[in-house]
Amino acid sequence: MGLTNYLIDEQVPMKILELMKVYITSKVMFLMVLNIFLIIVGCMMDIFSAIIVVVPLIIPVARAFDVHPLHLGMIFLTNLEIGYLTPPVGINLFISSMRFRKPVLSLYRVTIPFLLILLFALMIITYIPELSTYLVHLFELNSVQAPGLSTGP
Repeated sequence: MGLTNYLIDEQVPMKILELMKVYITSKVMFLMVLNIFLIIVGCMMDIFSAIIVVVPLIIPVARAFDVHPLHLGMIFLTNLEIGYLTPPVGINLFISSMRFRKPVLSLYRVTIPFLLILLFALMIITYIPELSTYLVHLFELNSVQAPGLSTGP
C-alpha cells in the first residue's frame, strides 16, 4: 500500500500515460503491450500484490485508450493467472509439485498444452471485448429502455 500511495503521489500513472501516448498509438497496441507486461508481472509477483501495485498505474492509461474497466479486470486476472503457471516463480506449479510429489520440471512440460490454451483464451478475451462486457451492456440497455420501473411496492 505504501508503494502504491507513493507512486500515485508522485503522479507515476500520469507520467506513464504521457510516455505511452508517445509510443503507443492505438488501443490494440496498448492491449498487446499490456498483455506482455502483465504476464511478466504475473511470473514475478503474487497476484494480490500485483493487483495492488499495478492496477492504480494502469487504470488511467486504460481509460485513455477507452478500455472498459470490467474488460480490463478480466484481462488482468487472466494474465496474472497465466503468470502463476509459468517459470521462474510459477507458484501454482510449486504447490502442485508438493501436492502430487512430482518434480517441478516434469510439471513444466505437462502444463505447456494448457498454457497454450490459456494464451488462446487470453487473446479472445483481450481482442473481443464484447464477450467480457455483453451482460453489462445488456443490463445498461434494459435500464435505459424501462425507466421508472421498480421492483418494490
